[in-house]
Amino acid sequence: MKTLGKKIRLLRHQKGWSQEDVAKRLDISIPAFSKIETGITDINLSRLEQIATLFEMSVVQLLTFNDAEHDQKFVNELETVNKRLMDRETEVIDLQKKVIELFEELRHSKATA
Repeated sequence: MKTLGKKIRLLRHQKGWSQEDVAKRLDISIPAFSKIETGITDINLSRLEQIATLFEMSVVQLLTFNDAEHDQKFVNELETVNKRLMDRETEVIDLQKKVIELFEELRHSKATA
C-alpha cells in the first residue's frame, strides 16, 4: 500500500492541494489522510473509489498510475526552470557589467575633475 500512498501524494502535489484540502474533500481528518499517503492505513474499496473520483480517474487508473509519466513531466519542468534560471543569471551578469562600467566612468570623471 505504500506505493499507492506515494501515487496519491504525487497526484495531490500535481493538483497543488495540501493534505488538508484533500482531507476536507474526502470528509476525513488530516491525520487519517496522512496515514493513507504514508501507507500506514489500508484503503478500503469505497475510499479508493472516492479518491479516484477526486483525482478524476478510475480506480484502475489510480492503481496503475505510472510514476514514469510524472518523472518525464518533472524532467521537462525542471529543464524549463533551469533554462529560465540560466537566462536570469545572464541578465544578472550583464547588469553587473553595467554597474562596473558606470562605476569606472564615475571614478574617471572624478579623477579628471
